Formats: sequence, structure tokens, C-alpha cells
Amino acid sequence: MKSDKLLSFKLMHGAIASTVLSVAVSLAISATIAAPMSAFAATQDGTAAKTTKAKKATKKVAPASAPAAATAPAKVSQKSAKAPGAVASGEDAARPVTKKKRVAYTMTGHHHTAMRRVTFEPRQPSVGQAFGLHESPDALALRSGVAYVVDQNTLEPLFDKNSHAVVPIASISKLMTAMVVLDSKEPLTDQIEVSDEDRDYEKNTGSRLAVGSVLTREDMLHIALMASENRAAAALSRFYPGGRPAFIAAMNAKAKQLGMTDTHFENSTGLSSQNVSSARDLVKMANAAYQYPMIRKFSTDHSYDVYTGKRTIAYNSTNALVRNPSWDIGLQKTGFINEAGECLVMQATIRNRPVIMVLLDSSGKYSRFADASRVRAWLDAGGADQQPRITSADAGGPGT
Repeated sequence: MKSDKLLSFKLMHGAIASTVLSVAVSLAISATIAAPMSAFAATQDGTAAKTTKAKKATKKVAPASAPAAATAPAKVSQKSAKAPGAVASGEDAARPVTKKKRVAYTMTGHHHTAMRRVTFEPRQPSVGQAFGLHESPDALALRSGVAYVVDQNTLEPLFDKNSHAVVPIASISKLMTAMVVLDSKEPLTDQIEVSDEDRDYEKNTGSRLAVGSVLTREDMLHIALMASENRAAAALSRFYPGGRPAFIAAMNAKAKQLGMTDTHFENSTGLSSQNVSSARDLVKMANAAYQYPMIRKFSTDHSYDVYTGKRTIAYNSTNALVRNPSWDIGLQKTGFINEAGECLVMQATIRNRPVIMVLLDSSGKYSRFADASRVRAWLDAGGADQQPRITSADAGGPGT
């Protein structure tokens, strides 16, 4: 009897012990699972809070507030500054860009960076737009506010739209720069070094030609005409006998000599909106520049490499039409600043007739080239023979 009771007690004790052990194991497993879940929940809550704060901070940024770069992380700003193509030269350097802001956030231990647009600065209206030149009707529906085409041999006008208007001409100025350099008879093999004085402090545009670069006068002239390199044009004026003031005086004297009564130059690059002229004057300047074989050759080159003493830089023409074999272009120059819009001056042979074409204040980066093609198609179709003079309403007036 005692042995039966003892056996029952042992069995009951064993069952209780097993139950306690099972409960303990279950609690331990539950605790093990609950810990990472809590940590995960805490991480998610923290991430949500950070994301909410980031959204609130983003909403508080006003479109016209300080530049976005000021709110970006320091490392991101440094990478942006070193990005390829960040520094441009010539006309492209003067073009406005969309401002962007980098927003950083963290999720489950991984760092992500997002680019989002917060402001946009529309291009300021050009002088031609402000004076309503684009409202003048023309038979070809050109996007240029000013257009003037003449027979180079007779200087007979073939197409006229606001040819009297006096407007900024941007880098078209470099045709005059080139003539003054060549008229000086200074050795083209002279070494010219780019200095801080050649930087653009008016519009703060960049350049691929770093301070300290050393090129010959000929190479400087080449890239100034073909690629519209501003620092090259600035350096050429500084190395003129008498310095930059004498160079600008020579530019204006040359304009007067050519009978360019609507023209004035303030610098050799064209970055100043005070470099102004009319299409009629620019025909005279282009015709004079065409008499210089070097200007014809350099301005119509497709590409050219220069060695700066430290590295080689490959430049390309700013005019895509010179690479088009269907065009016979003898001289060309492009130009752009906000005040001038997109500009183009060319000498080309169309239907065996040499013509000089001036297109100023065109709206749209490629519209000047499209306008040139429209004029050419019109001449190819014999438009000038049927109606040799197409003039805008104010072609005989004083202009603006």
C-alpha cells in the first residue's frame, strides 16, 4: 500500500516538474521572439518620426529662399561640385539652371539620398522680348525677334525683320575681337597665360580654361571663335598693346571705321549686355570678318584640341550646322546671354549665291539653327527671286 502511494506521489511530482519546465521554456522562447519585434517596432517608429520631420522641414522651404546647396549635407555638396560637366564655357556657361536640393533619410540602418526639385528660376525676358520684337509678323514664322539676310555680293536685302533694332549681341562680339587681334599684328606664337583678371565677374560664368593655363595667341583665337571660349577672348584683350582699355577702344574704332553706327562694345567676350548692335551693322561686321582667312577657318572648324601646359582640352564648335555636309558655311559665330537670347551670324552659299544671315534674339536653344534652315529652304525654293524683299512693319523705322 505504501509502495502504491509512493509511486503515485512520484508520478505526480514528475508531471508537475514537466509542466513547470514546459512553461519556463515557453516563456523563454516568447521573450526571445518579443525582443527583436520590439526593437523592430522601435526602429520603425523612429524612422516614421524622422520621415515626418523631414517632410515638415521640406514643406517649410520656400521656393525663393536661400540656395538649396546651403541646406544640403557637406559631403553631398562636395560631390556635386566635382561632378563631370559642372563647369562649362562659352555660351552654355551663361545658361540658367534648375536649382535642386538633396534630401537624406535613414531606413532600417541603410542610408539613402534622394534628389528633389524645390525651386525653378525661369529665364529672364530678353531685350527683344521686352520691346515686343517677337510680335512682329514675318512670312517664315521665325522664332528670332530679328532676322536679316542679304546677298553678299550686292548687299541687297533678301529678308528683313526688325533689322534696325539695336539689341545685345552676346558672343557675336568675338568676330570683332578676332579682327582687332589680327589687325594688331602681334605674333600668333606668343604665349598667353590666363589669370584671375580673365574670369567673368559680371555673370560669374565658368570656363574649362583654368587660371594658369598657357596657350599661344593663335590657339586662344581659335577656341574663342570656334567654341566661344570666354576666358580666351578676355586674355586676348589683356595681352593687347596698351592692355584691355586699348583693346576695347580699338573694337569701337573698328566698328566706326566699318560704318557700324548702331554698335558699341564694352568687352571682348560679349558677356556684357552693353555690347549692342543692329542686324544691319552685323552684316557689315560679318562681311569684314570674312575677308580674314584665319577667321573663316577657325570659326568653321568642327573641333580643336589645345594643350594648356597641364592637360589637353578638346573643344567642339558651338554651331551644329558646320558639321552638316549639306551646308556650305564660310564663316559663322553664335552667341547667348539672357539679355540677347540665342544669336547666330553666318556666311553661307545657297543656290550658288553667297549670303550673310543674321538671326538675333531667338527663343529656344536650337531655334536659331531651325530658323537658319527655314531661311535656307525659302531661298532654295526661289523665295527671294519671287519676292526679293520681305520686311517687317518697322523695317524703315528707327528701331529700338
